[in-house]
Amino acid sequence: MKIPEGLQPLLDDGIIDEVTRQLKSGKEASVFVVRSGSEVRCAKVYKNMAQRSFQQRAQYQEGRKVRGSRQARAMAKSTRYGRKEQEEAWKNTEVDALYQLVSAGVRVPQPFGYFDGVLIMELVTDSEGRAAPRLGEVEFTETEARDVHQFLINQVVRMLCVGLIHGDLSEFNVLIGAAGPVIIDLPQAVNAAGNNNALAMLQRDVKNITDTLGRFAPELLTTDYANEMWALFGLGELKADSKLTGIFVSDQSVPDLGEVVLAIEDAREEAIRRQQRLDEVASGD
Repeated sequence: MKIPEGLQPLLDDGIIDEVTRQLKSGKEASVFVVRSGSEVRCAKVYKNMAQRSFQQRAQYQEGRKVRGSRQARAMAKSTRYGRKEQEEAWKNTEVDALYQLVSAGVRVPQPFGYFDGVLIMELVTDSEGRAAPRLGEVEFTETEARDVHQFLINQVVRMLCVGLIHGDLSEFNVLIGAAGPVIIDLPQAVNAAGNNNALAMLQRDVKNITDTLGRFAPELLTTDYANEMWALFGLGELKADSKLTGIFVSDQSVPDLGEVVLAIEDAREEAIRRQQRLDEVASGD
């Protein structure tokens, strides 16, 4: 096959030895099966994206750390340099997330390195060594569906425990490998504590998985794991091995407006006192 432009430097440098075939092609990346020594792996070659795509990505990027103030300003102004930095940040997010999640015990493809816009990682296969099918391509028994759902909910919990939300989890980016489900495609991973849309994205991720597996085990459709885990996360009580019930009852109590007003007033007075102390230090008194 014709060698993709992005993979030729890796062949020249001996990072990979052969490009076997194309596995898939999407809007943001193409994935190829490659050989590195005796190991068969996959290479994800990222595509350069248009400004329209950056605008669509904005909701995911909120709360992410930027290398420096110059990069942050350029990205905010969407200059040519800023767009280039956005592009690199988008790609690096997936690389960083994979390493972080592997360390946290989340079942994602093992990364083997990132080289000039190409991510080399584990090729997820089924029991016969073929490329693993997506979640939505597999038929399950009711028991199997419950087990897969429980496993994936635990993976979402483990991700949240390290401050990440997939942001686009669905039947299309979970592979059913020989050893079970594997979560893929993480460039849009969300900072759970720093993104105002984090809860909505978590709810959507869980709903997508639940709706898919609920076709085989309808009782799953009545569960509410997203809000349950989010409540524990907000309290600092969510653990990788937290036993969730799938039941969540929101607080229906009416807030005491008087207490709210007093809390606001206390905060305002404390801010005034703090500013006064700062002014005193500045004046040398």
